[in-house]
Parts: sequence; C-alpha cells; structure tokens
Amino acid sequence: MALGLLAAGWAVLVQAQGIYTCVDGQGRRITSDRPIRECIDRVQKELNPSGSLRREVGPSLTASERAQIEARERKAAEEQSRNNEEIRRSRAMLSRYRDQAAHDRARADALAPVDGVLALAQQRMQALDKQRQLLDRELEFYPNTPPEKLPPRLRSLLDEHQASVAAQQGVIAEQEAERKRVNERYDEELARLRVLWAEQAQPGRPR
Repeated sequence: MALGLLAAGWAVLVQAQGIYTCVDGQGRRITSDRPIRECIDRVQKELNPSGSLRREVGPSLTASERAQIEARERKAAEEQSRNNEEIRRSRAMLSRYRDQAAHDRARADALAPVDGVLALAQQRMQALDKQRQLLDRELEFYPNTPPEKLPPRLRSLLDEHQASVAAQQGVIAEQEAERKRVNERYDEELARLRVLWAEQAQPGRPR
C-alpha cells in the first residue's frame, strides 16, 4: 500500500515537473526529469507526459555571459531611443518650418537681440573714441610726462576710459561669439531640413 502511494506520488511529481530532453555536444539525445547538465550550453525542451512540447528552456548563462547580453540589450535600447528621438525631432522641425523662408525668419528673430546688443556696444565704442580724442588733446599739455606724474583728475579719466573700452570689447566679443553659435545652429538645422524637405517632396510621401 505504501509503495503504491509512493509510486503514485512520484508519477504526479514527474507529471508536474515535465520531462527534459536535448541533444548534447556529442550528438547524444538525453532525457531526464530535471534540467540536463550536459546541455547547459544549449536549448532544452521540456515535454508534457504526453510527449507534447511544454516549453523550451534557454541555455544557462554565466554571470559574465548574462552581463554581456544585458549590455547588448541596453545598447540596443539606447540606439532605439536615439532613433525615436531623431524621428520626433524631425517631425517637429517639419511642423515648425514648412519651407526655408520660415526657417530664415526664425534665424533672423534669434539674431535680432544679439545684433541689438552689438549695435549698442559699437555705438558706445564710437562715443569712447571721441572721448579719447578729448583726453589726447588734454594730454598734449603734458608732453613726455609719465602717467603716474599726470594730474590725478586726468589719470582718473584715463583709467575710467581704459576700463570702459575693455568692458565694451568684452561685450562685443561675447555677442559675436553668440552670433556665431546661433548661425551654426541654424546652419545645422537647415542642412537637416533640406534633406527632410526633399524626402517629403517625393511622390507618395505624406505631407
């Protein structure tokens, strides 16, 4: 009686676990009631007691192999994310800029505040040039006089003028650099847009 119950229990356990089968590296077909060590590096089939396929069990991987697979999957996911972002960005650009005229207007709008600051700085430099001419006329009264021997008021005016010139030169250099950055950004956009516009103009492409 006990042996019968034990046999019945074993049959239920085998039925629950399934049957594993595979062909090992030497071409031998192996069957077992548990995952097969000889086939740890290859796919194993888990069968139902009826012989039908329950599932396929992939190769067991080492920690290093799993890390490599995960790294490849992360890289693929990142690449897909970049592709999706590029598609989104391209669609947004086409929606915003229907043609080059629209893009040119956007460039002009972006440059307007930069050009405004540049114009003010250049006007200030012209005023400083005139101020320097007046100071030079006053310096004519002190020929061959070292700067430290000049009257305090004149020395102060010269120092203030020099500081003002340096400040305006800094503003001009900064705004010219910003103007260059803006133009480079719009040049890059325009190159991309020309490709997108050409693709959009092809027959059968959605508008």
